[in-house]
Amino acid sequence: QVQLVESGGEPMTPNHSLLLYCSASADEYGNFFLNWCRQAPEKELEWVTFIGGGGSTTYYVDSVKGRFTISRDNAEKMLYLQMTNLHSEDTALYYCGALRPGKFYNSNSRADYAFWGRGTQVTVSS
Repeated sequence: QVQLVESGGEPMTPNHSLLLYCSASADEYGNFFLNWCRQAPEKELEWVTFIGGGGSTTYYVDSVKGRFTISRDNAEKMLYLQMTNLHSEDTALYYCGALRPGKFYNSNSRADYAFWGRGTQVTVSS
């Protein structure tokens, strides 16, 4: 059974930075395509960023381009999300997920993920 556990979320003020973590217990971790998604209160799940198995391929939703950076350490089985210049609109519960094979990299559907964490809350307010 693969477990993904997010951490690092906390209350923040705008324009500051925050690093989120996602630890995994999984064999062949490097084979997983991983995403960060988020869900704001009363809103749909939103895909945020993707990283390929080797870490060299990444994609971002337009609203976070230039502010967020996804990375991974396969040896440590860790996924990271470096968030800078935080906006109030970034307030959400952030999840990490491992895509099922053949699914689109920017999936917003929980059903497209083989493994999923419980989330870590990021709240940005002044």
